[in-house]
Amino acid sequence: MFHHGLTLTESATGPRALAALSSAVIGLIATATTTGDAQAQAALNAAFPLNQPVLISGDVDIAAGKAGDGGTLGPALTAIGDQASPFVIVVRVEEGADQPETDANVIGATDGGTYTGLQALLAASTQLGVKPTIIGAPALDSQPVVEEMVAVAKKLRGFVYAGAKGADGFTPAVDEAEAITYRQQFGHRELMVIWPDTAQGGGDAIARALGLRAQIDESIGWHKTLSNVPMIGVTGLEYDVHFDLTDPSTPAGLLNAEEVTTIIRNSGFRFWGNRTCASDQQPEFAFESAVRTSFALQEIVEQIVAPFIDQPITSGLIKDLLETGNARFRQLVTEGRIQGAEMFFDADRNSAQELAQGRPVFRIQFTPVAPLENPNVDLVITDFYYAGFADQLV
Repeated sequence: MFHHGLTLTESATGPRALAALSSAVIGLIATATTTGDAQAQAALNAAFPLNQPVLISGDVDIAAGKAGDGGTLGPALTAIGDQASPFVIVVRVEEGADQPETDANVIGATDGGTYTGLQALLAASTQLGVKPTIIGAPALDSQPVVEEMVAVAKKLRGFVYAGAKGADGFTPAVDEAEAITYRQQFGHRELMVIWPDTAQGGGDAIARALGLRAQIDESIGWHKTLSNVPMIGVTGLEYDVHFDLTDPSTPAGLLNAEEVTTIIRNSGFRFWGNRTCASDQQPEFAFESAVRTSFALQEIVEQIVAPFIDQPITSGLIKDLLETGNARFRQLVTEGRIQGAEMFFDADRNSAQELAQGRPVFRIQFTPVAPLENPNVDLVITDFYYAGFADQLV
């Protein structure tokens, strides 16, 4: 059509702007009971129905007030609320008549479209629009439960915080040796084992780890480990832990050497330890920050690629996708969240046949930011600073 004038065409090429993703969503498994009347029980059931994921998106302390006067939910929410007011997805389970029954209730099951216990966290994204990535079951995290929490975490790209147990797998460890032995039962990069509990007991340390992890994610980022950040609301420990910053042979040093995170008192109570339970075959994921960085990048890659799915494969499309990804990675480097990352389209991995089938292959390499875990300082005695001493007296 003839037109004497300006024709404007809107173009959607070029890098896409990406919104920031939040990793500070807690998945909390807990029990809750009330000694009140039928009305109090009805209120508890309405606020936290059994085996249903419930989203707390406001004041966690207010939610704690609705959690009844028995069970683990109220104390856990209070401990989390001391650290932050994050999104918390609560799945309330019923306490069993014995340990195996309680474990079974916490672990839950999947029956068609019904999810119970831990499995209900898998339905949270569909039902609530948010996905838990910080997972724990304070005071309920027996060894079988921890194994299942890790299985769920792998599906959610989440991370589990659990207390060290004794030989029976559910009673809290009473000393460093039991804690270390317990940690050796696992080979999961998605898990951090913590010992001891706080003086409050009942899994209080794990609840505070969940809250502090969310607080760090929001204030600093997922690239910062849980370690060496003051906790709020802790007045003592269940078992004392000797710590000395320059002595690796202390109990705190021994626990960290065996990949158990502990709690120290140094200008306040702090978690002390950066290590996961990664197996020897996964040394690159020894740091909590490396695991959570990898998971965060996987979420970001989904966000990068999703708008391009089903679009016609052209050189312009591939360039746009690469630039969208690399622009986001450059931003993460500027923010200090990663040391570096880059997205590539390798010619030798993209044959004409694969491209014709709609299967281009991209490669991403990245370097997470490691924690300053063990700085080495050489202290040298010298007479150098006496040089010219006499001249200073003139």
